Amino acid sequence: MKKPVMILATFLAAALIFGGAVQSWSQEKGKGEAAKGKPTPLVAVQKAQLAPLSRTLELTGTATPTRQARLASPGEGPIQNCRVREGDQVKRGQRLVTIGRSGAAAAQVTAASESLKEQQAELNRTKILVQSGAVPGSQLDTARAKYEGARALLVKARESAGDYSVEAPWNGMVSKVLVKDGDFVAPRAPLVEMYDPASLVIRLAVPEAQATEVFKGTPATVQLDAYPGKAFEGEVSRVYPDLDTRMRTRTVEVELAMPVALIPGMFARLKLTLQTEAQSLVVPGDSVQVQPNGEKVVYVLKDGKAQRRVVQTGLETGGQIQIVSGIQPGETVITAGNEKLKDGMEVKVQGGAGK
Repeated sequence: MKKPVMILATFLAAALIFGGAVQSWSQEKGKGEAAKGKPTPLVAVQKAQLAPLSRTLELTGTATPTRQARLASPGEGPIQNCRVREGDQVKRGQRLVTIGRSGAAAAQVTAASESLKEQQAELNRTKILVQSGAVPGSQLDTARAKYEGARALLVKARESAGDYSVEAPWNGMVSKVLVKDGDFVAPRAPLVEMYDPASLVIRLAVPEAQATEVFKGTPATVQLDAYPGKAFEGEVSRVYPDLDTRMRTRTVEVELAMPVALIPGMFARLKLTLQTEAQSLVVPGDSVQVQPNGEKVVYVLKDGKAQRRVVQTGLETGGQIQIVSGIQPGETVITAGNEKLKDGMEVKVQGGAGK
């Protein structure tokens, strides 16, 4: 019986020795890993500073004249003398198109003339009868009224028999000529279109979401494809009172501060300044993190560690965000490498800058 007991004792002793060795190896490994630790996060930083900040709205527009006319024919007849072409500068009162009269107009003059002769004879006859007492004096008034009516018809017929002339209502430029000599036109048929070059503005459509933020006098910067590399200052000169019910936009007109040779239809890119803060504490947009609960957080570098700050923000534009509260001017904020930071975590700054 002594032999099995000795074998069991020997086995237990070996197990204890092996277990102790394993535990010692495990402890040494843990100490090595603890000594090694996780790598220090590498971050980029930038100073929070005071600077002017503006919120802008970028849109496109078109050069459009606000003073334009579509001149039409006052009556029917043939075009006899079309004196203008597209691009012509015209003066107020200048004759643009002449419309001749037809044979029907001459017949109307003849008929009106005969009617006037009849009414003249009737008036003379009524005068004699009234003077003799054969008819009451009221009939003389009636005869005289008919005579005056016939004379008015003759005057109108003679005016209609003459040539019609279409004249420029004001100084401007002819944009379209829709007829040529020999064309026979009906009353109110469009003949010539013209516009006033001095009335050209940039017209654009503001989305409904910003429709209440644009007012007369809102500053605007305009870039025109016709003038590459140049930017022109201007302001909103007119805001239409209602929205386009189909597009849900509000029409706005912008006038340039300095004279620019515009052509109707020119394409324009505009930047409207909706709000401006002269002195704002700004940080890069990447430095602000929005938490699941809605909080906005910025990490500030302090003594080599990341400090978590809850901030309130204002304007956001051009990759910059206004900080209303939470940090002070001159503090160093972490702008990159902040995705997995925690409050108090040691960090390493790229290039070794920042404290």
